[in-house]
Amino acid sequence: MFVKRERYLAKIRPFYDTDLIKVITGVRRCGKSVLLEQIENDFIEKGYNNDHIIRINFEDFRYEKIRNAERLNKYIVSHIKDNNKYIIFLDEIQHVRSFEKVLASLRATINCSIFITGSNSKLLSGKMAILLVGRCIEFRIMPFSFSESYEYVKLLGLNITPDELFIDYINWGGLPLRFTFKRDKDIKKYIEQTYNGILDKDIITDKSKINRQSFEKISGYIMANAGKEFSCKSIEQYYSSKKFDEIDKKTIYRYLEKMEKACLIDRVKRFDISGKKYMAYVEKQYAIDTGFRTINTNFVNIEDTFFLENIIYNELISRDYVVFVGKTYKGEVDFVVIDGKKKCFIQVAYYLFNPSTLEREFGAFSPIRDASPKYVLSMDRIDFSRNGISHINILDFLLGKKEILLT
Repeated sequence: MFVKRERYLAKIRPFYDTDLIKVITGVRRCGKSVLLEQIENDFIEKGYNNDHIIRINFEDFRYEKIRNAERLNKYIVSHIKDNNKYIIFLDEIQHVRSFEKVLASLRATINCSIFITGSNSKLLSGKMAILLVGRCIEFRIMPFSFSESYEYVKLLGLNITPDELFIDYINWGGLPLRFTFKRDKDIKKYIEQTYNGILDKDIITDKSKINRQSFEKISGYIMANAGKEFSCKSIEQYYSSKKFDEIDKKTIYRYLEKMEKACLIDRVKRFDISGKKYMAYVEKQYAIDTGFRTINTNFVNIEDTFFLENIIYNELISRDYVVFVGKTYKGEVDFVVIDGKKKCFIQVAYYLFNPSTLEREFGAFSPIRDASPKYVLSMDRIDFSRNGISHINILDFLLGKKEILLT
């Protein structure tokens, strides 16, 4: 039972028949392999036969012996029997040494449409970027959104309301396989094993020369504080107060980069609303999945606005928006959401349960003279819209019942 990931398929379909290499990136276990199967089914429905579809999953032991460029090229070429178009799927291609040479050769010599996946956000950097500049297009895949999660639990036959599922989603996120476990301790164990697997395979490798104990301390702190304003100095001070080994700024930033490359976090920059410009300064980090944040947090408070911010941020990214942290001369707006030349502003709250909370959340927009739409998202069912600022219930937004407008 699979959720058809139409949000991503709709983005990729216009490029099915182009000679651009379709690069699908995302954190491990977010559903990239299943998405490839759904793309393959699209081609089969279009009339392609299996003998013109080549599939390799490099985490499958059967393909252990073709993990270098020469052997991979030989394997694929041996399956080409005519001049008709072939569809080539290469899953977790980062396991193949010098894979970019094979892709460049296939694209130049064979009538084909190539799809690759990888668990590294920098798959299009380095040698691949040099060899294939202008010849690739990247699609980023996230774990299940809340609406996909709700669709999936229904497919699994679980009788659960959106409100009940949301509490679960705040805690455990949207890694697809975790929904097959019923007990919290089993879900936690699965997410921990997935997280540790990412560290072992993508970050703390033999070549990385990273101290595991040091990295786990820093990455755990960053995950536990996802959504909060970032300060390298505060991390240094925290570990100094705990009498751990000294960790310098250079090491912290190196670890952040490793986490970002492994698709564990997004590093979000600031947008100067008054100056109407992006800033180079990285303001916050958000976990790619709240389950990863939960396993690094001693206590999960569902009223913690940072968990809600994290979920809203991931939803906006999965909808293909560019997202910044907004800065005004008086303070902060949670998100500046950009789509081309259009934008809107968003504040996130748990409940607008008293006048001071209402004033704080709606008042965050008061310094902004920009006429772009402004929204407050919260769990309230009562509509608190006022003064031209729209209020939207978070579940209605996540389930697509209410939409934001960018102008």
